[in-house]
Formats: sequence, C-alpha cells, structure tokens
Amino acid sequence: MSTEPAYAPAANLLRRALGHFATGVTVITSVGPDGEPVGTTATAVASLSLDPALLLVCLDWRSATLGAIAGHRAFAVNVLAHGQEALSINFARRGEAAMWAEVAYDRWPSGNPRLEGALAGIDCALEDVLTGGDHEIVIGRVREVGTDPQGRPPLLHWCGRYAGLEHR
Repeated sequence: MSTEPAYAPAANLLRRALGHFATGVTVITSVGPDGEPVGTTATAVASLSLDPALLLVCLDWRSATLGAIAGHRAFAVNVLAHGQEALSINFARRGEAAMWAEVAYDRWPSGNPRLEGALAGIDCALEDVLTGGDHEIVIGRVREVGTDPQGRPPLLHWCGRYAGLEHR
C-alpha cells in the first residue's frame, strides 16, 4: 500500500510538466576540502531578497558540490551563455566525474571558481541550508557580482534540451 496521497503526481509526470518551464542554466562552484574546485550544473536558482542580498540554489542532497559548500561556507553562481552547453554537460556529471582540466576559470577573492565566458557571476557566503525533499535549499548572502557587458543571450533549458532566445 502506498503512503503517497492520492493527489500526488508521479515524479516523471511532474518532471515533464516542470520541463515546460524554461530556466536559465548555471554552474554552482565552490572549493573542496583539498582546495580543488568543484562544481555542478543547476537550473533551480532564484533571487530571494534584495535587502539583504540573498539568493537560493537547490542541490541534490547527494551532490559533492553541496558537501564542498558546507565545508567552504561559500559558493558562486555562474550564469551560462548560449553556446556553453559543453560546460553544462561537463558539470552535470555526478561526483568527481566533472573535468576541470580544460575549463577556463579564475577565482573570486573567496576562492570560488568564476567560469570564463559566463554571462554573470555571483559570489556568495553560505547563509543557511534548508531541507526540501530530496534536495537541500542553499541560501547565499551575495558578496560580489560581475556581469558580461557584451549582451550575449543566455543558455536555457526547456523540455529536456538546451534552447536559446529568439530576439524580435
């Protein structure tokens, strides 16, 4: 007998429905206990407050990046540009499978990696972590922000694939 309420949608149906909500693609970066960079692709990123400046990121509770954030007490959000699909795919790999050898980046003063070519970067101090089902809701206090003045379009994810903006 299922303990799920009768009205609870199946996970695959919910995933399909939410896939119709186009989202920006980011890579969340931090520093592991060995000082090495870590990162994971995330689409569940949102502004939480402007005063104080807070944002939230939802990460799978099994994420190696989540563990690094807990230890380093800081993370950065890198907003990807259209054409950076390879970066997204690289950092969507589980655990230590993401490769840094060919990723161009520098570091924020916090030590968090800032990916080269990203449309925007937001460096955060860890403010709080809340449980949200099979994810953790990571709240960051914004310390520094950088944007790309070139006006390139963002990388989007929609219906299980990458998409771009059509300018009119």
